[in-house]
Amino acid sequence: MTSSTSSTSHHLSPAFPGRAPWGTAGKLRAWQQAAMDAYLQQQPRDFLAVATPGAGKTTFALTLASWLLHHHVVQQVTVVAPTEHLKKQWAEAAARIGIKLDPDYSAGPVSKEYHGVAVTYAGVGVRPMLHRNRVEQRKTLVILDEIHHAGDSRSWGEACQEAFEPATRRLALTGTPFRSDTNPIPFVEYAEDADGVRRSVADYTYGYGNALGDGVVRPVIFLSYSGNMRWRTKSGDEIEARLGEPMTKDAISQAWRTALDPHGEWIPSVLRSADHRLSEVRKAVPDAGGLVIASDQDSARAYAKLLRQVTGSPATLVLSDDTGASQRIEDFRSSGDRWMVAVRMVSEGVDVPRLAVGVYATTVSTPLFFAQAVGRFVRSRRRGETASVFVPTIPALMTYAHEMEVERDHVLDKPKKAAEDDPYAEEADLLKEAEREQDEDTGEQDQLPFEALESDAVFDRVMYDGAEFGMQAHPGSDEEQDYLGIPGLLEPEQVQTLLQKRQARQIAHSRKKPDAEADLLEMPAERRPVVTHKELLELRKQLNGLVGAYAHQSGKPHGVIHNELRRVCGGPPSAEATAGQIEQRIAKVREWATRMK
Repeated sequence: MTSSTSSTSHHLSPAFPGRAPWGTAGKLRAWQQAAMDAYLQQQPRDFLAVATPGAGKTTFALTLASWLLHHHVVQQVTVVAPTEHLKKQWAEAAARIGIKLDPDYSAGPVSKEYHGVAVTYAGVGVRPMLHRNRVEQRKTLVILDEIHHAGDSRSWGEACQEAFEPATRRLALTGTPFRSDTNPIPFVEYAEDADGVRRSVADYTYGYGNALGDGVVRPVIFLSYSGNMRWRTKSGDEIEARLGEPMTKDAISQAWRTALDPHGEWIPSVLRSADHRLSEVRKAVPDAGGLVIASDQDSARAYAKLLRQVTGSPATLVLSDDTGASQRIEDFRSSGDRWMVAVRMVSEGVDVPRLAVGVYATTVSTPLFFAQAVGRFVRSRRRGETASVFVPTIPALMTYAHEMEVERDHVLDKPKKAAEDDPYAEEADLLKEAEREQDEDTGEQDQLPFEALESDAVFDRVMYDGAEFGMQAHPGSDEEQDYLGIPGLLEPEQVQTLLQKRQARQIAHSRKKPDAEADLLEMPAERRPVVTHKELLELRKQLNGLVGAYAHQSGKPHGVIHNELRRVCGGPPSAEATAGQIEQRIAKVREWATRMK
Protein backbone atom coordinates (compact mmCIF):
# COMPACT_ATOMS: atom_id res chain seq x y z
CA MET A 1 0.00 0.00 0.00
CA THR A 2 1.40 3.34 -1.02
CA SER A 3 1.18 6.24 1.39
CA SER A 4 1.40 9.97 1.14
CA THR A 5 4.78 11.38 0.24
CA SER A 6 6.34 14.47 1.71
CA SER A 7 6.97 15.98 -1.70
CA THR A 8 5.63 19.46 -2.23
CA SER A 9 5.89 19.35 -6.01
CA HIS A 10 2.58 19.92 -7.76
CA HIS A 11 3.77 19.80 -11.37
CA LEU A 12 2.81 17.04 -13.76
CA SER A 13 5.15 14.06 -13.87
CA PRO A 14 7.26 13.30 -16.96
CA ALA A 15 4.78 10.54 -17.75
CA PHE A 16 2.09 13.22 -17.89
CA PRO A 17 3.59 15.72 -20.35
CA GLY A 18 1.89 19.07 -19.96
CA ARG A 19 -1.84 19.53 -20.19
CA ALA A 20 -3.81 16.95 -22.10
CA PRO A 21 -6.36 18.18 -24.65
CA TRP A 22 -8.97 17.94 -21.92
CA GLY A 23 -6.62 19.52 -19.41
CA THR A 24 -6.57 19.12 -15.62
CA ALA A 25 -8.24 20.95 -12.79
CA GLY A 26 -5.20 23.19 -12.28
CA LYS A 27 -2.08 22.21 -10.34
CA LEU A 28 -2.23 18.94 -8.51
CA ARG A 29 -1.80 18.67 -4.77
CA ALA A 30 1.23 16.71 -3.61
CA TRP A 31 -0.82 13.61 -2.75
CA GLN A 32 -2.69 13.73 -6.07
CA GLN A 33 0.60 13.89 -7.95
CA ALA A 34 2.03 11.06 -5.86
CA ALA A 35 -1.07 8.94 -6.56
CA MET A 36 -0.76 9.73 -10.29
CA ASP A 37 2.89 8.67 -10.22
CA ALA A 38 2.00 5.44 -8.40
CA TYR A 39 -0.66 4.63 -10.98
CA LEU A 40 1.45 5.45 -14.01
CA GLN A 41 4.35 3.37 -12.74
CA GLN A 42 2.13 0.33 -12.27
CA GLN A 43 -0.44 0.81 -15.07
CA PRO A 44 -2.76 -1.63 -13.25
CA ARG A 45 -6.16 -2.76 -14.40
CA ASP A 46 -7.58 -2.16 -10.92
CA PHE A 47 -6.48 0.65 -8.59
CA LEU A 48 -7.99 1.53 -5.19
CA ALA A 49 -7.30 5.06 -3.94
CA VAL A 50 -8.32 5.84 -0.37
CA ALA A 51 -8.31 9.57 0.39
CA THR A 52 -9.96 11.31 3.31
CA PRO A 53 -13.18 13.24 2.54
CA GLY A 54 -12.37 16.72 1.31
CA ALA A 55 -8.90 15.83 -0.02
CA GLY A 56 -9.82 16.05 -3.72
CA LYS A 57 -10.47 12.52 -5.02
CA THR A 58 -12.48 13.88 -7.96
CA THR A 59 -9.59 15.99 -9.26
CA PHE A 60 -7.21 13.03 -9.05
CA ALA A 61 -9.64 10.71 -10.85
CA LEU A 62 -10.46 13.15 -13.66
CA THR A 63 -6.78 13.99 -14.20
CA LEU A 64 -6.09 10.29 -14.56
CA ALA A 65 -9.07 9.88 -16.89
CA SER A 66 -7.71 12.72 -19.03
CA TRP A 67 -4.32 11.01 -19.28
CA LEU A 68 -5.83 7.63 -20.23
CA LEU A 69 -8.05 9.21 -22.89
CA HIS A 70 -5.22 11.32 -24.29
CA HIS A 71 -2.90 8.31 -24.56
CA HIS A 72 -5.66 6.14 -26.09
CA VAL A 73 -5.48 3.61 -23.28
CA VAL A 74 -9.26 3.96 -23.08
CA GLN A 75 -11.88 5.37 -25.43
CA GLN A 76 -14.62 6.25 -22.99
CA VAL A 77 -15.31 6.84 -19.30
CA THR A 78 -18.08 5.60 -17.02
CA VAL A 79 -18.45 7.17 -13.59
CA VAL A 80 -20.56 5.32 -11.01
CA ALA A 81 -21.67 7.49 -8.06
CA PRO A 82 -23.85 6.84 -4.98
CA THR A 83 -26.59 9.41 -5.73
CA GLU A 84 -28.27 11.35 -8.51
CA HIS A 85 -26.83 14.59 -7.17
CA LEU A 86 -23.29 13.22 -7.13
CA LYS A 87 -23.40 11.90 -10.67
CA LYS A 88 -24.38 15.39 -11.83
CA GLN A 89 -21.62 16.87 -9.70
CA TRP A 90 -19.16 14.53 -11.42
CA ALA A 91 -20.42 15.55 -14.87
CA GLU A 92 -20.02 19.22 -14.02
CA ALA A 93 -16.50 18.72 -12.67
CA ALA A 94 -15.50 16.72 -15.74
CA ALA A 95 -16.91 19.37 -18.08
CA ARG A 96 -14.65 21.98 -16.49
CA ILE A 97 -11.60 20.14 -17.84
CA GLY A 98 -13.14 19.20 -21.17
CA ILE A 99 -14.41 15.67 -20.45
CA LYS A 100 -18.09 15.50 -21.35
CA LEU A 101 -20.13 12.96 -19.38
CA ASP A 102 -23.85 12.40 -19.89
CA PRO A 103 -25.49 12.45 -16.40
CA ASP A 104 -28.94 11.66 -17.82
CA TYR A 105 -28.02 8.49 -19.68
CA SER A 106 -30.60 5.71 -19.35
CA ALA A 107 -30.32 3.38 -22.38
CA GLY A 108 -29.17 3.03 -25.97
CA PRO A 109 -26.10 4.49 -27.66
CA VAL A 110 -24.37 7.49 -26.13
CA SER A 111 -24.31 10.67 -28.20
CA LYS A 112 -20.98 11.23 -29.98
CA GLU A 113 -20.61 14.59 -28.21
CA TYR A 114 -19.93 12.76 -24.93
CA HIS A 115 -16.79 10.97 -23.74
CA GLY A 116 -18.87 8.77 -21.47
CA VAL A 117 -21.65 8.65 -18.88
CA ALA A 118 -22.24 9.23 -15.18
CA VAL A 119 -24.63 6.77 -13.55
CA THR A 120 -25.59 5.59 -10.04
CA TYR A 121 -25.02 2.24 -8.34
CA ALA A 122 -28.79 1.82 -8.20
CA GLY A 123 -29.00 2.39 -11.96
CA VAL A 124 -26.33 -0.23 -12.60
CA GLY A 125 -28.20 -2.59 -10.31
CA VAL A 126 -31.34 -2.29 -12.45
CA ARG A 127 -29.68 -2.88 -15.84
CA PRO A 128 -26.19 -4.39 -15.48
CA MET A 129 -26.17 -5.93 -18.99
CA LEU A 130 -26.79 -2.52 -20.58
CA HIS A 131 -23.55 -1.25 -19.07
CA ARG A 132 -21.66 -4.48 -19.79
CA ASN A 133 -22.53 -4.18 -23.47
CA ARG A 134 -21.17 -0.62 -23.55
CA VAL A 135 -17.97 -1.67 -21.80
CA GLU A 136 -17.46 -4.58 -24.21
CA GLN A 137 -17.91 -2.40 -27.29
CA ARG A 138 -15.22 0.19 -26.44
CA LYS A 139 -12.19 0.33 -24.17
CA THR A 140 -13.55 1.84 -20.96
CA LEU A 141 -12.27 3.40 -17.76
CA VAL A 142 -14.79 2.83 -14.98
CA ILE A 143 -14.51 5.20 -12.01
CA LEU A 144 -16.29 3.71 -8.99
CA ASP A 145 -16.83 6.63 -6.62
CA GLU A 146 -17.22 5.70 -2.93
CA ILE A 147 -16.93 2.05 -3.96
CA HIS A 148 -18.01 0.81 -0.55
CA HIS A 149 -21.55 1.42 -1.83
CA ALA A 150 -21.11 -1.52 -4.15
CA GLY A 151 -21.33 -3.59 -0.98
CA ASP A 152 -24.56 -1.96 0.22
CA SER A 153 -26.45 -5.01 -1.01
CA ARG A 154 -25.45 -8.28 -2.59
CA SER A 155 -27.44 -7.39 -5.72
CA TRP A 156 -25.54 -4.12 -6.23
CA GLY A 157 -22.19 -5.85 -5.82
CA GLU A 158 -23.16 -8.61 -8.23
CA ALA A 159 -24.50 -6.07 -10.73
CA CYS A 160 -21.24 -4.07 -10.65
CA GLN A 161 -19.24 -7.25 -11.07
CA GLU A 162 -21.35 -8.29 -14.05
CA ALA A 163 -21.43 -4.85 -15.67
CA PHE A 164 -17.77 -3.86 -15.35
CA GLU A 165 -15.84 -7.12 -15.33
CA PRO A 166 -14.79 -6.57 -19.01
CA ALA A 167 -13.61 -2.97 -18.39
CA THR A 168 -10.13 -2.07 -19.61
CA ARG A 169 -9.34 -0.07 -16.46
CA ARG A 170 -11.16 0.33 -13.13
CA LEU A 171 -10.40 3.11 -10.65
CA ALA A 172 -12.02 2.66 -7.23
CA LEU A 173 -12.28 5.66 -4.89
CA THR A 174 -13.35 5.95 -1.28
CA GLY A 175 -12.85 8.17 1.72
CA THR A 176 -14.11 5.46 4.08
CA PRO A 177 -12.97 1.99 2.97
CA PHE A 178 -14.40 0.31 6.04
CA ARG A 179 -17.94 -1.04 6.29
CA SER A 180 -19.97 -2.29 9.23
CA ASP A 181 -20.85 -5.51 7.39
CA THR A 182 -18.78 -8.19 5.69
CA ASN A 183 -20.20 -7.94 2.17
CA PRO A 184 -17.22 -8.18 -0.22
CA ILE A 185 -16.73 -5.15 -2.46
CA PRO A 186 -16.15 -5.96 -6.14
CA PHE A 187 -12.74 -5.21 -7.70
CA VAL A 188 -11.17 -4.69 -4.27
CA GLU A 189 -8.24 -6.88 -3.27
CA TYR A 190 -8.34 -8.56 0.14
CA ALA A 191 -5.30 -9.99 1.91
CA GLU A 192 -5.02 -12.06 5.08
CA ASP A 193 -3.27 -10.47 8.03
CA ALA A 194 -1.32 -12.29 10.72
CA ASP A 195 -4.57 -13.28 12.44
CA GLY A 196 -6.05 -14.80 9.29
CA VAL A 197 -8.48 -11.90 8.83
CA ARG A 198 -8.98 -10.66 5.27
CA ARG A 199 -8.69 -6.88 4.94
CA SER A 200 -8.99 -4.59 1.95
CA VAL A 201 -5.70 -3.50 0.36
CA ALA A 202 -5.42 0.02 -1.03
CA ASP A 203 -2.95 0.97 -3.76
CA TYR A 204 -2.68 4.52 -2.43
CA THR A 205 -3.80 5.95 0.90
CA TYR A 206 -4.03 9.56 1.99
CA GLY A 207 -5.49 9.75 5.49
CA TYR A 208 -6.97 12.57 7.52
CA GLY A 209 -3.79 12.93 9.58
CA ASN A 210 -1.65 13.45 6.47
CA ALA A 211 -4.21 15.82 4.94
CA LEU A 212 -4.38 17.84 8.15
CA GLY A 213 -0.60 18.15 8.24
CA ASP A 214 -0.57 19.31 4.61
CA GLY A 215 -3.27 21.91 5.23
CA VAL A 216 -5.60 20.16 2.77
CA VAL A 217 -8.36 19.72 5.36
CA ARG A 218 -9.46 21.69 8.41
CA PRO A 219 -9.00 20.57 12.00
CA VAL A 220 -12.29 19.61 13.65
CA ILE A 221 -13.53 20.77 17.04
CA PHE A 222 -16.25 18.46 18.40
CA LEU A 223 -18.66 19.98 20.93
CA SER A 224 -20.56 17.35 22.89
CA TYR A 225 -23.89 17.88 24.69
CA SER A 226 -25.44 15.67 27.34
CA GLY A 227 -28.66 16.20 29.31
CA ASN A 228 -31.54 14.49 31.09
CA MET A 229 -33.93 12.47 28.94
CA ARG A 230 -37.35 11.02 29.77
CA TRP A 231 -39.28 8.69 27.50
CA ARG A 232 -41.99 6.00 27.49
CA THR A 233 -40.96 2.54 26.29
CA LYS A 234 -42.94 0.10 24.16
CA SER A 235 -44.11 -1.62 27.31
CA GLY A 236 -45.51 1.65 28.66
CA ASP A 237 -42.84 2.26 31.31
CA GLU A 238 -41.47 5.78 31.77
CA ILE A 239 -37.68 5.87 31.87
CA GLU A 240 -35.41 8.75 32.84
CA ALA A 241 -31.68 8.77 32.15
CA ARG A 242 -28.81 11.10 31.43
CA LEU A 243 -27.46 11.06 27.90
CA GLY A 244 -24.08 9.37 27.90
CA GLU A 245 -24.40 7.47 31.17
CA PRO A 246 -23.88 3.67 31.25
CA MET A 247 -27.02 1.93 30.00
CA THR A 248 -28.14 -0.88 27.74
CA LYS A 249 -28.00 -0.62 23.96
CA ASP A 250 -31.78 -0.18 23.70
CA ALA A 251 -31.78 2.53 26.37
CA ILE A 252 -28.96 4.40 24.62
CA SER A 253 -30.98 4.34 21.41
CA GLN A 254 -34.13 5.61 23.13
CA ALA A 255 -32.30 8.33 25.04
CA TRP A 256 -30.65 9.41 21.77
CA ARG A 257 -33.98 9.58 19.97
CA THR A 258 -35.43 11.57 22.87
CA ALA A 259 -32.62 14.13 22.59
CA LEU A 260 -33.30 14.59 18.87
CA ASP A 261 -37.07 14.97 19.31
CA PRO A 262 -37.90 18.53 18.12
CA HIS A 263 -40.56 18.92 20.82
CA GLY A 264 -38.03 18.60 23.64
CA GLU A 265 -35.46 21.14 24.79
CA TRP A 266 -32.24 19.34 23.81
CA ILE A 267 -32.20 19.93 20.05
CA PRO A 268 -33.47 23.56 20.22
CA SER A 269 -30.74 24.36 22.77
CA VAL A 270 -28.04 22.73 20.65
CA LEU A 271 -29.24 24.50 17.50
CA ARG A 272 -29.07 27.84 19.31
CA SER A 273 -25.54 27.07 20.46
CA ALA A 274 -24.51 25.94 16.99
CA ASP A 275 -25.88 29.13 15.46
CA HIS A 276 -23.97 31.16 18.04
CA ARG A 277 -20.82 29.31 17.01
CA LEU A 278 -21.59 30.00 13.35
CA SER A 279 -21.90 33.72 14.12
CA GLU A 280 -18.44 33.66 15.72
CA VAL A 281 -16.96 31.88 12.70
CA ARG A 282 -18.60 34.29 10.26
CA LYS A 283 -16.80 37.22 11.91
CA ALA A 284 -13.63 35.92 10.23
CA VAL A 285 -15.22 33.84 7.43
CA PRO A 286 -18.29 35.85 6.28
CA ASP A 287 -19.75 33.17 4.00
CA ALA A 288 -19.37 30.26 6.45
CA GLY A 289 -22.41 28.02 6.49
CA GLY A 290 -23.91 25.36 8.73
CA LEU A 291 -25.48 21.97 8.07
CA VAL A 292 -27.87 19.95 10.23
CA ILE A 293 -27.98 16.25 9.33
CA ALA A 294 -31.37 14.87 10.40
CA SER A 295 -32.66 11.31 10.82
CA ASP A 296 -35.81 11.68 8.73
CA GLN A 297 -37.86 14.16 6.71
CA ASP A 298 -40.27 15.08 9.50
CA SER A 299 -37.39 15.91 11.83
CA ALA A 300 -35.65 17.88 9.09
CA ARG A 301 -38.75 20.04 8.57
CA ALA A 302 -39.05 20.62 12.31
CA TYR A 303 -35.36 21.57 12.63
CA ALA A 304 -35.70 24.02 9.75
CA LYS A 305 -38.59 25.71 11.61
CA LEU A 306 -36.54 25.89 14.78
CA LEU A 307 -33.63 27.47 12.92
CA ARG A 308 -35.93 30.07 11.42
CA GLN A 309 -37.06 30.98 14.95
CA VAL A 310 -33.43 31.19 16.07
CA THR A 311 -32.00 33.11 13.11
CA GLY A 312 -35.01 34.99 11.73
CA SER A 313 -34.27 33.68 8.24
CA PRO A 314 -35.27 30.46 6.45
CA ALA A 315 -32.96 27.46 6.27
CA THR A 316 -32.42 25.58 3.00
CA LEU A 317 -34.31 22.29 3.30
CA VAL A 318 -33.10 19.26 1.33
CA LEU A 319 -35.53 16.39 1.74
CA SER A 320 -34.90 13.91 -1.02
CA ASP A 321 -32.54 13.00 -3.80
CA ASP A 322 -34.45 14.60 -6.66
CA THR A 323 -33.69 17.31 -9.21
CA GLY A 324 -35.12 20.01 -6.99
CA ALA A 325 -32.91 18.91 -4.11
CA SER A 326 -29.78 19.11 -6.27
CA GLN A 327 -30.64 22.65 -7.28
CA ARG A 328 -31.25 23.67 -3.67
CA ILE A 329 -27.83 22.35 -2.72
CA GLU A 330 -26.21 24.27 -5.58
CA ASP A 331 -28.08 27.44 -4.66
CA PHE A 332 -26.93 27.11 -1.05
CA ARG A 333 -23.38 26.39 -2.18
CA SER A 334 -23.11 29.70 -4.02
CA SER A 335 -25.10 31.79 -1.53
CA GLY A 336 -24.25 33.34 1.81
CA ASP A 337 -27.19 31.73 3.63
CA ARG A 338 -26.56 30.47 7.13
CA TRP A 339 -28.10 27.00 7.40
CA MET A 340 -29.01 23.94 5.37
CA VAL A 341 -30.97 20.98 6.82
CA ALA A 342 -30.86 17.60 5.11
CA VAL A 343 -31.45 13.94 5.77
CA ARG A 344 -28.82 11.64 4.23
CA MET A 345 -27.96 12.87 0.76
CA VAL A 346 -25.67 15.69 1.87
CA SER A 347 -23.68 13.45 4.20
CA GLU A 348 -21.47 11.98 1.49
CA GLY A 349 -19.54 13.46 -1.41
CA VAL A 350 -21.50 16.69 -1.80
CA ASP A 351 -19.07 19.57 -2.22
CA VAL A 352 -20.07 22.69 -0.26
CA PRO A 353 -16.67 24.03 0.87
CA ARG A 354 -18.14 26.89 2.92
CA LEU A 355 -19.73 24.49 5.42
CA ALA A 356 -17.93 25.12 8.71
CA VAL A 357 -20.43 24.23 11.46
CA GLY A 358 -22.38 21.01 11.69
CA VAL A 359 -24.99 19.41 13.93
CA TYR A 360 -25.06 15.61 13.96
CA ALA A 361 -28.80 15.25 14.61
CA THR A 362 -29.23 11.71 13.34
CA THR A 363 -29.26 8.33 15.07
CA VAL A 364 -27.09 6.66 12.41
CA SER A 365 -24.23 5.22 14.44
CA THR A 366 -21.90 3.52 11.94
CA PRO A 367 -18.29 4.73 11.70
CA LEU A 368 -18.65 4.98 7.92
CA PHE A 369 -21.60 7.38 8.07
CA PHE A 370 -20.03 9.45 10.84
CA ALA A 371 -16.78 9.87 8.91
CA GLN A 372 -18.60 10.84 5.73
CA ALA A 373 -20.82 13.29 7.61
CA VAL A 374 -17.85 14.99 9.29
CA GLY A 375 -16.16 15.03 5.90
CA ARG A 376 -18.67 17.66 4.74
CA PHE A 377 -17.01 20.21 7.04
CA VAL A 378 -13.29 19.58 6.64
CA ARG A 379 -12.61 20.86 3.11
CA SER A 380 -10.03 23.62 3.49
CA ARG A 381 -10.16 26.84 1.47
CA ARG A 382 -7.51 28.88 3.29
CA ARG A 383 -5.18 28.41 6.22
CA GLY A 384 -6.61 28.84 9.68
CA GLU A 385 -10.18 27.71 9.05
CA THR A 386 -11.56 25.29 11.62
CA ALA A 387 -14.64 23.07 11.54
CA SER A 388 -17.04 22.76 14.50
CA VAL A 389 -19.33 19.73 14.79
CA PHE A 390 -21.98 19.45 17.53
CA VAL A 391 -22.75 15.90 18.67
CA PRO A 392 -24.81 14.21 21.39
CA THR A 393 -22.83 12.47 24.15
CA ILE A 394 -23.14 8.95 22.78
CA PRO A 395 -20.23 6.57 23.54
CA ALA A 396 -19.81 5.38 19.95
CA LEU A 397 -19.77 8.93 18.57
CA MET A 398 -17.24 10.00 21.19
CA THR A 399 -14.96 7.18 20.07
CA TYR A 400 -15.34 8.05 16.38
CA ALA A 401 -14.57 11.70 17.12
CA HIS A 402 -11.38 10.78 18.95
CA GLU A 403 -10.26 8.42 16.18
CA MET A 404 -10.59 10.77 13.22
CA GLU A 405 -6.97 10.17 12.23
CA VAL A 406 -7.09 6.36 12.40
CA GLU A 407 -6.82 4.70 8.99
CA ARG A 408 -8.97 1.61 8.57
CA ASP A 409 -9.55 -1.10 6.01
CA HIS A 410 -12.63 -3.11 5.13
CA VAL A 411 -12.66 -6.36 7.13
CA LEU A 412 -14.27 -9.40 5.53
CA ASP A 413 -13.84 -11.81 8.44
CA LYS A 414 -14.87 -11.22 12.03
CA PRO A 415 -12.09 -12.21 14.44
CA LYS A 416 -12.97 -14.77 17.10
CA LYS A 417 -12.46 -12.11 19.75
CA ALA A 418 -14.44 -9.46 17.91
CA ALA A 419 -15.05 -7.36 21.01
CA GLU A 420 -11.32 -7.12 21.66
CA ASP A 421 -10.42 -6.25 18.08
CA ASP A 422 -13.28 -3.87 17.30
CA PRO A 423 -11.95 -0.32 17.85
CA TYR A 424 -15.50 0.96 18.32
CA ALA A 425 -16.74 -1.61 20.82
CA GLU A 426 -14.44 -0.87 23.74
CA GLU A 427 -15.97 2.35 25.04
CA ALA A 428 -19.54 1.10 24.58
CA ASP A 429 -18.64 -2.06 26.50
CA LEU A 430 -17.00 -0.09 29.28
CA LEU A 431 -20.01 2.13 29.74
CA LYS A 432 -22.70 -0.57 29.75
CA GLU A 433 -24.17 -1.57 33.07
CA ALA A 434 -23.30 -5.16 33.87
CA GLU A 435 -26.79 -5.53 35.30
CA ARG A 436 -29.09 -5.43 32.26
CA GLU A 437 -32.81 -5.49 32.84
CA GLN A 438 -34.39 -7.70 30.21
CA ASP A 439 -37.95 -6.76 29.31
CA GLU A 440 -39.88 -10.03 29.30
CA ASP A 441 -43.24 -8.50 28.33
CA THR A 442 -44.74 -9.84 25.11
CA GLY A 443 -47.96 -9.49 23.18
CA GLU A 444 -49.82 -6.29 22.45
CA GLN A 445 -47.72 -4.17 24.79
CA ASP A 446 -44.73 -4.59 22.45
CA GLN A 447 -46.66 -2.78 19.75
CA LEU A 448 -46.85 0.46 21.76
CA PRO A 449 -44.75 3.12 20.03
CA PHE A 450 -41.69 4.65 21.62
CA GLU A 451 -42.57 8.11 22.93
CA ALA A 452 -40.15 10.91 23.79
CA LEU A 453 -41.49 12.91 26.75
CA GLU A 454 -38.98 15.59 27.66
CA SER A 455 -35.31 16.50 27.45
CA ASP A 456 -32.83 19.20 28.33
CA ALA A 457 -29.29 19.96 27.19
CA VAL A 458 -26.04 20.30 29.10
CA PHE A 459 -22.79 21.41 27.50
CA ASP A 460 -20.54 18.43 28.16
CA ARG A 461 -17.06 18.74 26.66
CA VAL A 462 -14.92 19.79 23.72
CA MET A 463 -12.85 17.17 21.88
CA TYR A 464 -9.88 18.23 19.82
CA ASP A 465 -6.78 16.38 18.62
CA GLY A 466 -7.28 13.42 20.96
CA ALA A 467 -7.83 15.51 24.11
CA GLU A 468 -10.93 16.59 26.03
CA PHE A 469 -11.63 20.05 27.43
CA GLY A 470 -14.42 21.75 29.31
CA MET A 471 -16.64 21.26 32.30
CA GLN A 472 -20.37 20.56 32.66
CA ALA A 473 -22.37 23.72 31.99
CA HIS A 474 -25.82 24.78 30.86
CA PRO A 475 -26.33 26.25 27.37
CA GLY A 476 -25.94 30.01 27.50
CA SER A 477 -23.59 29.89 30.49
CA ASP A 478 -20.27 31.69 30.55
CA GLU A 479 -18.49 28.33 30.53
CA GLU A 480 -20.19 27.30 27.27
CA GLN A 481 -19.71 30.73 25.70
CA ASP A 482 -15.98 30.42 26.40
CA TYR A 483 -15.80 27.60 23.87
CA LEU A 484 -18.40 28.84 21.39
CA GLY A 485 -16.45 32.10 21.09
CA ILE A 486 -13.24 30.53 19.77
CA PRO A 487 -12.16 32.60 16.72
CA GLY A 488 -13.01 31.21 13.30
CA LEU A 489 -9.46 31.54 11.95
CA LEU A 490 -6.73 29.84 13.99
CA GLU A 491 -3.78 27.59 13.27
CA PRO A 492 -4.15 24.08 14.78
CA GLU A 493 -1.53 24.84 17.46
CA GLN A 494 -3.39 28.04 18.38
CA VAL A 495 -6.63 26.08 18.81
CA GLN A 496 -4.88 23.71 21.20
CA THR A 497 -3.38 26.56 23.23
CA LEU A 498 -6.66 28.45 23.41
CA LEU A 499 -8.56 25.37 24.57
CA GLN A 500 -5.97 24.77 27.27
CA LYS A 501 -6.37 28.38 28.45
CA ARG A 502 -10.15 28.01 28.56
CA GLN A 503 -9.77 24.78 30.54
CA ALA A 504 -7.32 26.35 32.96
CA ARG A 505 -9.57 29.35 33.54
CA GLN A 506 -12.55 27.13 34.32
CA ILE A 507 -10.60 24.89 36.67
CA ALA A 508 -9.24 27.94 38.45
CA HIS A 509 -12.76 29.34 38.78
CA SER A 510 -14.07 26.05 40.16
CA ARG A 511 -11.28 26.04 42.77
CA LYS A 512 -12.00 29.68 43.64
CA LYS A 513 -8.30 30.47 43.70
CA PRO A 514 -7.36 33.65 41.79
CA ASP A 515 -3.82 32.44 41.15
CA ALA A 516 -4.81 28.91 40.08
CA GLU A 517 -5.20 29.82 36.42
CA ALA A 518 -1.74 31.35 36.26
CA ASP A 519 -0.27 28.32 38.03
CA LEU A 520 -1.91 25.98 35.54
CA LEU A 521 -0.78 27.95 32.50
CA GLU A 522 2.78 28.09 33.78
CA MET A 523 2.92 24.30 33.86
CA PRO A 524 4.56 22.49 30.94
CA ALA A 525 1.91 21.40 28.43
CA GLU A 526 2.36 17.73 29.29
CA ARG A 527 1.55 18.41 32.98
CA ARG A 528 -1.59 20.44 32.48
CA PRO A 529 -4.85 18.80 33.55
CA VAL A 530 -5.85 17.79 30.03
CA VAL A 531 -6.53 14.08 29.77
CA THR A 532 -6.55 12.20 26.49
CA HIS A 533 -9.46 10.05 25.44
CA LYS A 534 -7.31 6.93 25.79
CA GLU A 535 -6.38 7.84 29.36
CA LEU A 536 -10.05 8.40 30.25
CA LEU A 537 -10.91 5.01 28.73
CA GLU A 538 -8.30 3.33 30.90
CA LEU A 539 -9.62 5.07 34.03
CA ARG A 540 -13.21 4.09 33.24
CA LYS A 541 -12.09 0.54 32.51
CA GLN A 542 -10.30 0.41 35.84
CA LEU A 543 -13.34 1.77 37.69
CA ASN A 544 -15.74 -0.66 36.02
CA GLY A 545 -13.40 -3.55 36.80
CA LEU A 546 -13.26 -2.61 40.47
CA VAL A 547 -17.04 -2.14 40.60
CA GLY A 548 -17.46 -5.60 39.07
CA ALA A 549 -15.15 -7.16 41.64
CA TYR A 550 -16.89 -5.36 44.49
CA ALA A 551 -20.31 -6.41 43.15
CA HIS A 552 -19.17 -10.05 43.28
CA GLN A 553 -17.79 -9.52 46.79
CA SER A 554 -20.79 -7.66 48.21
CA GLY A 555 -23.65 -9.11 46.21
CA LYS A 556 -24.85 -5.62 45.27
CA PRO A 557 -25.85 -4.86 41.65
CA HIS A 558 -23.41 -2.81 39.59
CA GLY A 559 -25.92 -0.02 39.13
CA VAL A 560 -26.44 0.34 42.87
CA ILE A 561 -22.68 0.62 43.43
CA HIS A 562 -22.28 3.24 40.70
CA ASN A 563 -25.14 5.28 42.17
CA GLU A 564 -23.66 5.05 45.66
CA LEU A 565 -20.28 6.23 44.34
CA ARG A 566 -21.97 9.24 42.75
CA ARG A 567 -23.83 10.01 45.99
CA VAL A 568 -20.69 9.82 48.13
CA CYS A 569 -18.18 11.38 45.73
CA GLY A 570 -20.45 13.70 43.79
CA GLY A 571 -20.27 14.49 40.09
CA PRO A 572 -21.98 13.24 36.93
CA PRO A 573 -22.21 9.66 35.60
CA SER A 574 -18.86 8.04 34.83
CA ALA A 575 -19.40 8.61 31.08
CA GLU A 576 -19.21 12.35 31.76
CA ALA A 577 -16.94 12.41 34.82
CA THR A 578 -13.53 14.04 34.74
CA ALA A 579 -10.34 12.08 35.34
CA GLY A 580 -10.15 13.44 38.89
CA GLN A 581 -13.73 12.41 39.67
CA ILE A 582 -13.13 8.89 38.32
CA GLU A 583 -9.91 8.57 40.34
CA GLN A 584 -11.82 9.62 43.47
CA ARG A 585 -14.42 6.88 42.84
CA ILE A 586 -11.65 4.32 42.25
CA ALA A 587 -10.16 5.17 45.63
CA LYS A 588 -13.55 4.96 47.33
CA VAL A 589 -14.52 1.55 45.92
CA ARG A 590 -11.08 0.22 46.89
CA GLU A 591 -11.71 1.51 50.43
CA TRP A 592 -15.04 -0.32 50.55
CA ALA A 593 -13.51 -3.54 49.27
CA THR A 594 -10.73 -3.37 51.87
CA ARG A 595 -13.25 -2.99 54.69
CA MET A 596 -15.06 -6.17 53.63
CA LYS A 597 -11.94 -8.34 53.77
